[in-house]
Amino acid sequence: MLGIELRAVRYTWTAALVLLVLWLVYLLRSTLFLFILAVLFAYLLAPLVNLVDRFLPSSKTRTRTPALALAYVIVVGLVVLAGILIGTRVVEQATELAQRFPHILERWEASFQTKVPDSLKTQLVVRFNDLIAALPEYGLRFLALMGNLIYVVIIPVLAFLCLKDGPLMRQHILALVGPGPRHALLDDVLADLHLLLAHYMRALLMLSAIGFAAYSVFLSVLGVRYGILLGVLAGALEFIPTIGPLAAAAIVILIAGAFGGHLLPILIFIVAFRMFQDYLVCPHVMRHGVQLHPLLVLFGVFAGAELAGVAGTFLSVPVLALVRVLYLRIYQVRQQAQAKIEYRLE
Repeated sequence: MLGIELRAVRYTWTAALVLLVLWLVYLLRSTLFLFILAVLFAYLLAPLVNLVDRFLPSSKTRTRTPALALAYVIVVGLVVLAGILIGTRVVEQATELAQRFPHILERWEASFQTKVPDSLKTQLVVRFNDLIAALPEYGLRFLALMGNLIYVVIIPVLAFLCLKDGPLMRQHILALVGPGPRHALLDDVLADLHLLLAHYMRALLMLSAIGFAAYSVFLSVLGVRYGILLGVLAGALEFIPTIGPLAAAAIVILIAGAFGGHLLPILIFIVAFRMFQDYLVCPHVMRHGVQLHPLLVLFGVFAGAELAGVAGTFLSVPVLALVRVLYLRIYQVRQQAQAKIEYRLE
């Protein structure tokens, strides 16, 4: 009547609502990241909880709470044991490496026949010594996510609630949509998201453990200095797709080369290990839902780092995989609807 088209109003309202949601997500990004970490932590604990739950006496009134509590005790014990057995060695090797860092720079200069400016050399030594000197403190603060102690308490609690009430939360989400095609689509998306996150987090943990074990054992057997430290570094960098393993390989080559020898065996090992990890282990453990082209993964890693730093880098691959899942599901629904229309017209 006034020249306002209802479809245009509806599209405008939808666009405004989407922008409002994106704005709220940006404002609450820290809180959302906290909840995302809790969900990912829950997915890491889920296999252990299920395993413990199988061995507990079954009854009609028994809940998963005892299995959850026992799983948490096991995880805390493993973390403390790993810190005692490996953490002390890592700190010792890191401290020794800091003391020898100036000699490493001199060997690099001799190897590449270049002269590093004294001012740059001084800055490198100071920065490296400061980092290594604070390594024990950072090792403890890492558990608190860079000094925020509340994360240590909140993340396990939220993960506990996710594991305990996950199926109930899923039912409530599905109840928001009435019966019909949209309900079926939401059900399929939630199922795909569950498989995606479960396999992705377990795959990351497995890749990290394999990287740590392979580098630590090989470098220690070969007699390379700081083998445990380099193994821990290589395992941690496996959590950063594509770029992390390349950075770990470069660091291992530089440190090993600075102390002379073993370069050819190390190069052969790195090439063989990357082929084993990238072409055998990774496709097997990430076969469910994370089929992304390497160029798309690189774009996601760089874009995530630019938007949200380390958090964006870590979450880039699952976010891209989720977008892929949504696209495929919506495309499948539209194809089915189009097929029904063509069938009726025939």
